[in-house]
Amino acid sequence: MTIIIILITVLISWQAFNNPELRGRLIFLPSAIKERGEYYRFLTHGFIHADFQHLLFNMYALYIFGGSVEFIFTDYLFGPTFGKLAYLIFYLVAIVAASVPDYLRHQNNRSYASLGASGGVAATIWPYIMLAPWNWFIFPPLPAILLGIGYILYSHYADKRGVGNIGHNAHLWGAIFGLVAYSVLVLAFQPALMAYFFEELMQPKGPNF
Repeated sequence: MTIIIILITVLISWQAFNNPELRGRLIFLPSAIKERGEYYRFLTHGFIHADFQHLLFNMYALYIFGGSVEFIFTDYLFGPTFGKLAYLIFYLVAIVAASVPDYLRHQNNRSYASLGASGGVAATIWPYIMLAPWNWFIFPPLPAILLGIGYILYSHYADKRGVGNIGHNAHLWGAIFGLVAYSVLVLAFQPALMAYFFEELMQPKGPNF
């Protein structure tokens, strides 16, 4: 399912790179949602990107984290069939949920627009972390648990400061959605996974690269 999501996103993004009209129809425009009821934009903006670099970064992150989340959903939570559908729903809802705060903030701002799968991708970070909290990354050289906490703190800081032309608020709320929604699912369907997370958390590990 992760590969299918990536392929669909790449295809639509590629088409939008060369088709400003398509990009305009799909991009997240809070004012258009409020004034014209174009609610589909809550979701469609997650399938287009600003440029190839933006697309590559998001899809690479989704490949790394999303594969692990799909594994958890199919092997531990819901089984191989419904697990894939549940994972897809989780990802799509995350894109929408991560956009709601920006809608509330910018619904009267006709000049505000955003695009990209960052909200959905950010939601896949915490399930990965809760499966392997001490798995180290080469860059940045941090264990997953510290990377996750740092990601939320930096996204909040960068959003408040208005750092760069990046939707830090979507990153922040996508990550929060992933943490909360996944925790609820685990506690409801497989509490042993939560116990496993805390057991692993109490056993710090050094770099393994």
